[in-house]
Amino acid sequence: MFNLFRGFVFLWLSCIGITHAADTGWQVSPQNDHARIRFQAERDQNRIQALLTVELKPGWKTYWRSPGEGGVAPKISWPEGVTDSWSWPVPSRFDISGMTTQGYHDKVTIPIVLDGVKGDALDGTLTLSTCSNVCLLTDYPLHLDFTQPVDAGFRDAFDHAMRSIPGSSGVSSDLTAWLADGNLVITGTTEGKWDNPGIYFDLLVGDILPGEPVIKHDGHQLRVTVPVTDEWGDKPTSLAGKALSFVLTNGSKAQQTVMTVGSTPAASAAPGTGKMMLFALLGGLILNLMPCVLPVMGMKLNSILHAGSNKRTIRLRFLATSAGILTSFMLLAAMVTALKLTGASLGWGIQFQNPWFIGLMVAVTFLFALNLFGVFEMLLPSATAGRLAATGGAGLGGSFCEGMFATLLATPCSAPFLGTAVAFALGAPLQTLWLIFLMLGVGMSLPWLFVALVPKTATLLPKPGRWMNTLKIILGLMMLASSLWLATLLNLHLGDTIGQIVMLVLIVVALALFALKGQRSSPLFWVVVISLSVFGGYQLRGLLNASPVLATQSVEQTIPWQPLSEEAIQMALAQGKRVFVDISADWCVTCKVNEHRVLNQPDIIAALSQPDVVALRGDWSQPSALIAAFLEKRNRYAIPFNEVYGPGIPDGEILSPLLDKRTLVTTLNNAKG
Repeated sequence: MFNLFRGFVFLWLSCIGITHAADTGWQVSPQNDHARIRFQAERDQNRIQALLTVELKPGWKTYWRSPGEGGVAPKISWPEGVTDSWSWPVPSRFDISGMTTQGYHDKVTIPIVLDGVKGDALDGTLTLSTCSNVCLLTDYPLHLDFTQPVDAGFRDAFDHAMRSIPGSSGVSSDLTAWLADGNLVITGTTEGKWDNPGIYFDLLVGDILPGEPVIKHDGHQLRVTVPVTDEWGDKPTSLAGKALSFVLTNGSKAQQTVMTVGSTPAASAAPGTGKMMLFALLGGLILNLMPCVLPVMGMKLNSILHAGSNKRTIRLRFLATSAGILTSFMLLAAMVTALKLTGASLGWGIQFQNPWFIGLMVAVTFLFALNLFGVFEMLLPSATAGRLAATGGAGLGGSFCEGMFATLLATPCSAPFLGTAVAFALGAPLQTLWLIFLMLGVGMSLPWLFVALVPKTATLLPKPGRWMNTLKIILGLMMLASSLWLATLLNLHLGDTIGQIVMLVLIVVALALFALKGQRSSPLFWVVVISLSVFGGYQLRGLLNASPVLATQSVEQTIPWQPLSEEAIQMALAQGKRVFVDISADWCVTCKVNEHRVLNQPDIIAALSQPDVVALRGDWSQPSALIAAFLEKRNRYAIPFNEVYGPGIPDGEILSPLLDKRTLVTTLNNAKG
């Protein structure tokens, strides 16, 4: 009986000990109530296994061993002679204010092994950095008493934490890395296929900072492109032979990799170049159907009519137009190359963000309109202007200029296949970039080359006659409308008032010159005069009232747009909501078509106004580093850009540049999960 009682007491004392492990318990600092920490440990001879657990309130994060472009990794200061070895779980990536960081949110448990601990007690200080809109650096005192029994669940918790640590294999065994055009390129394969892969970098040897990676995967193939800079912000000239450490994930699998950066492969052509060349050819061809090129097509039609049935003249003019198109694309390739080498933002049509370029295009389109009105000689009476007027309508030089002009007017439009080809070109080596832009030019030149090869197609048009004068006036109105539309783009740079004055001056000058030179006996003359007078009066009224003249938004129901940011997407996803992203610009004609045909329709407005839908809009009318980085992260460089996120599509689904209501509604429904 006594032995039974003694055994019961022993068991009772043991149970009491279980609740008093070598454990700091949960600690909250008076200076930081957004995080709490707990440190548990178990002695195994001279080694000690420990767990550091950090819990964070929503919206707060702490950092991985390599924080990235900002932040401080957690660190514990121990007495002299005590060392620790941390095993880091897979982190997440955060993008805040253009900075890329790596760390954890919500809760993380980090296994730690201590060596050199002497005695039955250990004291240390944990320094933890936590960030939200502000960052806090907090110290937590740690006191461990190893005379206390260990929590019975500690070993299972430690083993479970260690199983979440990336191993040295299991994802890919044939990774290769090299430097190309200032970017670190990593390629590899995996068994099966890639499932939402991720990569997290340690700081490269020599203080080389990796930026936001662009990850592409197709089946079992993976390609990661990472911009890298040194501590001064300059791109390194070589990384060959440098050690590279990173964690690579594939679905639920994770692998810690340490490798050496190799030299640039001799074969510089990126995988899939042939397919992208075909995309570029198709994208360039489709550009001819976009509304941006319509005014130039009208000018070319006018020159054909003047050429009559002379096949040789038609052939030469269309060849000259094709040469102008190809020259413009080569100039665009040169401009993109210069921007790429200097590290500037890249994108299709970004020249329309420059007010000087817009002003030049306004002047050129206005001169062409006056030329079609038959008053160009009055505007520029010099011999040079006379020659320019002649070539603009009939000569080979004029046809060459028409080709260049068509290309410049086409850049605000993003056709199908175009965005994919341009994105591939901007991320590829320079020689591949030039090849893709050449194929874009060839694609856009195809209709013009076809007419040059088969001049009979041009002779199918009606014979010249009086009706040509009417056609010239209509084409002149189309070109003048293009000039006035371009003038509206100056409002962002010069202000609404000056922009309206520019438009009013253009209208008055065009009206006055047309009234002097036009054929007053034609009914179309008075239609043009009355139309320009009404539009000019409308502009003047708006200018005098100091109110935006071109405001077309209805006071009726509209989409509740919010500012675009990565944080807004992540916050909406965390709340189980769907997200619709729209990036557009005032100079993007395709964007305006999408707005009119799709986004401004009542059923789409209703769909995007649902309580569980967040509509985010980015305006790229002017240069924006945030939008440029947002597009580059998704390997896109052209707008319009539309993407849908949701519980059913957590990684997002990018839509076609030409939106249609059925696809948008279907994708939004799929995003519900």
